[in-house]
Amino acid sequence: MSQKRKRIVVAMSGGVDSSVTAALLKEQGHEVIGMTMQIWDYASFTSGHGETFGSCCSLDDVHDARRVAESLDIPFYVVNFEKDFQQAVIDRFCDDYFAGRTPNPCVLCNQVLKFELLLRRARELEADYLATGHYARIVAEGDGYALCKGLDPAKDQSYFLYTLTQEQMERVLFPLGGMTKDEVRAHAARFALRVAEKAESQDICFVPDGDYVRFLEEERGAGKMDGEIVHVSGTVLGRHCGTYRYTIGQRRGLGIAWPSPLYVVGIDAASRQVLVGEKEHLSVGSLTLHGVNWSLSAPEGPLRAACRIRYRHQEVPSTITPLGGGRAQVDFDQPQKGVTPGQAAVFYDGDRVLGGGWIE
Repeated sequence: MSQKRKRIVVAMSGGVDSSVTAALLKEQGHEVIGMTMQIWDYASFTSGHGETFGSCCSLDDVHDARRVAESLDIPFYVVNFEKDFQQAVIDRFCDDYFAGRTPNPCVLCNQVLKFELLLRRARELEADYLATGHYARIVAEGDGYALCKGLDPAKDQSYFLYTLTQEQMERVLFPLGGMTKDEVRAHAARFALRVAEKAESQDICFVPDGDYVRFLEEERGAGKMDGEIVHVSGTVLGRHCGTYRYTIGQRRGLGIAWPSPLYVVGIDAASRQVLVGEKEHLSVGSLTLHGVNWSLSAPEGPLRAACRIRYRHQEVPSTITPLGGGRAQVDFDQPQKGVTPGQAAVFYDGDRVLGGGWIE
């Protein structure tokens, strides 16, 4: 080995990425401990919904993680974060939708569950690092660290990790950040891992069938957010059965007649109105963020950066102005469509993440 043996906890989700992460680190000679988060009462979920999870974090995934750990001959633990997940992710998910926002639960899960709670558990085991299967890189930079994109642009997950602090990056490893998915699957086959060909999850883990409206109504009840569909001109065009059924940019399912195509351009939860307008009404020149995290210290004044307003959004040149109190304003060089309250906006300088925050 070219480096000193370390004790490393690997966040094992039961998928191919985290399994290969554990296998590679053990191959390098490190002391590896597998740890899986139980974030849901699976018995309660299946009895209440008549189905099993079909995405990440399912009971099958826990079993897969355990079997992989056994095949690698490493210790394995399941940590129960059900209450934390309910409070930090699910409650926030519901709160956002009922407040007219479209949430991004994966950012919160990474921020709170993995890199606060799980990292704390790793430190309690006197581990040197927590490793995950994310496609991103942490690069030493001067006296600190920089979060950078994964080298595979199709798999880069840096957008979901912008909340990482300097203290966390010092204790976190992303061994797959320099690999492609094909390379990772080749490693999985080389290690003869049972999950080598396992399909990737695509859905929100706690809404496996994709029916988030049903999930919200089971959590909070139906009929509380019914109201009017209103054109930007002020004309009432019809009624809707819940503001949480709509998101910015939505065109289908409006159920109203108009001479030209209409899109959802705003949601006013206080008045329970869904605002619609023509395509040109979707474009905005700026946005405001709260809960901003800077990878290093906040800049003293405006700075130029590329801004990504959704995971699959093409970054656009922008001016970012800190406003104090964890807030910032983003002014786009060119107006952008589909700016959605509740989503994250992340700033980049090339491959390097400068920071990000929640769209107001």
